[in-house]
Amino acid sequence: MDSMGIGILGFAHGHVGAYCERWRQTPEWGIRLVAGWDSDAARASAGCAAHGLEPSATAAELLARRDIGAVVITAETARHAELVEQAARAGKAIILQKPLTLTMTEADRMVAAVGRAQVPFTLAWQMRVDPHNLKIRSLLADGRLGRVFMVRRRHCLPTQQWKDFDKTWHVNPALNRDIFADDAAHALDFIYWLRGRPVSVMAEMGTLGNPAIPNDNAIAVFRHPDQSFSEVSCTFNAVAGETVTEVVCERGVIIEQYGDVPSCNIPWPPGGIQLKWYLEDEKRWTISDLPEIHQQGERIAGLAQPLAEFLTGRRPPLATVEEGREVLQMVLACYASAEQGRRVAIDSI
Repeated sequence: MDSMGIGILGFAHGHVGAYCERWRQTPEWGIRLVAGWDSDAARASAGCAAHGLEPSATAAELLARRDIGAVVITAETARHAELVEQAARAGKAIILQKPLTLTMTEADRMVAAVGRAQVPFTLAWQMRVDPHNLKIRSLLADGRLGRVFMVRRRHCLPTQQWKDFDKTWHVNPALNRDIFADDAAHALDFIYWLRGRPVSVMAEMGTLGNPAIPNDNAIAVFRHPDQSFSEVSCTFNAVAGETVTEVVCERGVIIEQYGDVPSCNIPWPPGGIQLKWYLEDEKRWTISDLPEIHQQGERIAGLAQPLAEFLTGRRPPLATVEEGREVLQMVLACYASAEQGRRVAIDSI
């Protein structure tokens, strides 16, 4: 297999390191790391040195290279729209780290740029390739559980334990808005991927821990076209956890545990079960035989192979730019609902 030359545009988002490491370890996937760039010179130097990349002085210089067929954009969220536009004009395939961008205007620019250039594009959502999440989706698709009434997803991080996290770009409004827009986007995309696009949301959010980390706690309840509900509960002050997903259906339930950082990375209690489901007609719990995942880093690194398959034409995008736009609408609708104190239609954003 001919390898695909890859350039890295920005090392701000740490997940890119996990992808690069797996690609270097597994050359048979067809990915060849070539060059890197970052707006921060020190971060660029460190990132290129860590992954054996040639440094580029500018994003334009990297995009002009003929030995690069695709880019991974893991710069700060505020830079996403401009970098996607540049990469699309250069004819490069694009992998973009979440979230899509900060505003709907920027999202529309990105959709237009990818559409004009007709370049391959995917967002990097690890929850869409997580084997336990895929099993949940297949259980709902086979129909035995019947109609879905409610999905609850708890998605948390223990950011108060991370030294100087309040000084990072992740919580800088100019670069990333806040931690909810940044990381809760995973859970909102999970709802979109699992249940489809909701029609409205009621949300509450606030700053309850470190005042330098805005909106570190939030709850959002979405209504779907069939009148069912999905709830996303996020706190970035959680030191531990257990149940992350609960799906209540007409003829059974699904329970997923140990599926985020504070629940997965701590010692599990005796007999901990990662995924199980109960079917009313069977009158028993079924325990998944999937391999357990005991570190969140495994889930992040697990994206590397699906992304390689996408870049080499062996699978479709994990999530299109249009899907990213719709998930951004969901994110921004949460802010609108919390600010206005009422239910907000997703289409109104």
